[in-house]
Amino acid sequence: MIQRIPTVAVYVENQDRALEFWRDRVGFEVTRRESMGNAGDWIELAPQGVGSRIVIYPKSLMTNWEEMKPSIVFECRDIQAAFESLKASGVEFVNQPKKMAWGTYAKFRDLDGNELLLKGP
Repeated sequence: MIQRIPTVAVYVENQDRALEFWRDRVGFEVTRRESMGNAGDWIELAPQGVGSRIVIYPKSLMTNWEEMKPSIVFECRDIQAAFESLKASGVEFVNQPKKMAWGTYAKFRDLDGNELLLKGP
């Protein structure tokens, strides 16, 4: 039986810029970093104390990365506070938090134009 989702890949142009975004703006911590040789590093990041991680993976290693867009939802207890904090850190939001029957959502972009969701109650 499936017990958890350990990692989700986000394809990036520049791992150093992506690392700065996820670590310094979003506030994730690096949980693993290993060299993959000249191609780049295997870099996993996660919110503090959370088991699921994202991998910022070089687009240059994926021949069909254009077809493989991420669909990631990051859940938080207080979406308005998270929205304000991330926005103040320079994260670009597509919209303000919007309440729907199944939760409150706000869409944001990373430095590579990937659109991701912030979810609250």
